[in-house]
Amino acid sequence: RKYRDRICCFNDDIQGTASVTVAGIFSALRVTGKRMSEQTFLCLGAGEAATGISDLLAAAMVDDGLTPGQARGRCWMVDSKGLVVASRTGLAEHKLAYAHEHPQVGDFLGAVKALKPTAIIGVGATPGMFTREVVEEMTRLNERPIVFALSNPTSKSECTAAQAYEWSGGKALFASGSPFDPVDLGGRRFVPRQGNNSYIFPGVGLGVVSVHSTRVTDEMFMAAARTLAEHTSEADLAQGSLYPPLNRVRDVSAHIAAAVAEVAFRDGYAQIERPDDLVEYMSSQMYDPRYVSYV
Repeated sequence: RKYRDRICCFNDDIQGTASVTVAGIFSALRVTGKRMSEQTFLCLGAGEAATGISDLLAAAMVDDGLTPGQARGRCWMVDSKGLVVASRTGLAEHKLAYAHEHPQVGDFLGAVKALKPTAIIGVGATPGMFTREVVEEMTRLNERPIVFALSNPTSKSECTAAQAYEWSGGKALFASGSPFDPVDLGGRRFVPRQGNNSYIFPGVGLGVVSVHSTRVTDEMFMAAARTLAEHTSEADLAQGSLYPPLNRVRDVSAHIAAAVAEVAFRDGYAQIERPDDLVEYMSSQMYDPRYVSYV
């Protein structure tokens, strides 16, 4: 907040994490067939990452027709003291927008039962909190529960990929912050992929730098999220992958950079003449980490 309107900067832990998470939600909704405005999100963790994710999720729900107040009301958080609610005193400033009117609930499973979320998002670095009971309750509430265990490293993950698939009977739409191997269950192979910021910040940085943008805005991260989700193929979704393979990240980054640049040109932040083909231009601006042999 202090610098974003004065210099060209962004916070990857807040905005990059939010963008890759929202991209995964967009992909998951292609599987469920539900609208963003119909979702209820519950974050395990209430720090800056959870706030950034909730802010961008709320913006996506506003894009889908909700008012800002309605959208924020569909985003909830649980911290070390339980559900973040309006009646609690001494809440940090960043939690206030998501402290809603509701009776106090002391534990995460209780919050799931009370709020009936369509998606749970773990960003609290508290391992094992997505227990069998939590995943089974999410599966009882939702035909295809969205389970994002985004804390890393692996030792901090809220649950493993195998646990999410096993406990949900293969119904979970899963993403993680740490890498997990494919899971074979019931004659089907699930290939989980990481909700990792490396899908986002290279493309955002490339787009901003290449058009000499004077600012980095939330709208750019929304554009990045939508573009990343668009590059998740039907084949990816069929195997449980909510993101494209990382070996395609350079191509995906070029398209994200072009989308970010479109926002910069639209909003008057770009300082170069618009190239005819933005994707081709972004590809030409990429650093190629290979060295020519002169001997």
